[in-house]
Amino acid sequence: MTHTPSTTSSPIHTTRHIERIVHGIATQDGAGVQLTRMIGTPSLPMLDPFLMLDAFRSDQPDDYIAGFPPHPHRGFETVTYLLAGRMRHKDNAGHEGIIEAGGIQWMSAARGIIHSEMPEQQDGLLEGFQLWVNLPAQHKMDFPSYQEYPADKIPIQTESNGTIVRVIAGTTDQGTQGVIQQPLTEPLYLDIHLPAQHTFTQSLPIEHHAFLYVIMGEITLDDQEGQSKLLHRDDLAVLSLGATIQLQANETDCRLLLIAAKPIHEPVARGGPFVMNTKAEVRQAFYDFEQGLF
Repeated sequence: MTHTPSTTSSPIHTTRHIERIVHGIATQDGAGVQLTRMIGTPSLPMLDPFLMLDAFRSDQPDDYIAGFPPHPHRGFETVTYLLAGRMRHKDNAGHEGIIEAGGIQWMSAARGIIHSEMPEQQDGLLEGFQLWVNLPAQHKMDFPSYQEYPADKIPIQTESNGTIVRVIAGTTDQGTQGVIQQPLTEPLYLDIHLPAQHTFTQSLPIEHHAFLYVIMGEITLDDQEGQSKLLHRDDLAVLSLGATIQLQANETDCRLLLIAAKPIHEPVARGGPFVMNTKAEVRQAFYDFEQGLF
């Protein structure tokens, strides 16, 4: 089951609006990491090609210290973006490194990998997101790959009204291009700091699915009836299809993620850490993992 934004009679002329506002579900994953699941819940199982979005934010070590010990993946990509803290990642192919505040790791698990993600800190704030992005059927069995960049390698766009945009993937209307390249889904991933009472406008491919997540402050955006809606911290808004998005900050500065990508429009079969197109392929993934073939 997936949510598909509705179309309008002429989406090329429309500004995107809020289709629905989602509030996450508190849960835990890994070895007991406390987090909020925003996508991948009964109310929003997926937003093609986005399979899952987890948000985590805590300065209590017991909420995150156990981390995510070694576990397998196949058939999709994991995207880890940290706002605060440090995480060490390591896999069974010999890849290892540390993600720090402002850094991004875009891992394509593809045919299979076993990796771990462990906090590189004993106390302090750990905050960030993990997004799962599906892969098309013909690329699910590609070789695994990584795209990793620290904070100082992420392009920053500063606008005349004080808006600051960290461009992780995609290209802004001013031409700033992100560091992540993924032609299969053509993602846009923007971290936007918007000053109070200012606006930010961004073009989007008309048919790409998109959402925004409010990290701090409040923003205003119209719903499908044309009524102005106020989005608060930790709200996720699924956006309609359309050519542009225009965001208006409220009385205080705000920060948000704007994320979009090309839908794949293929069947999805899930089984824990594996996402394939059929149940038989999921069973094969479990068998391959048990046989040590990852």
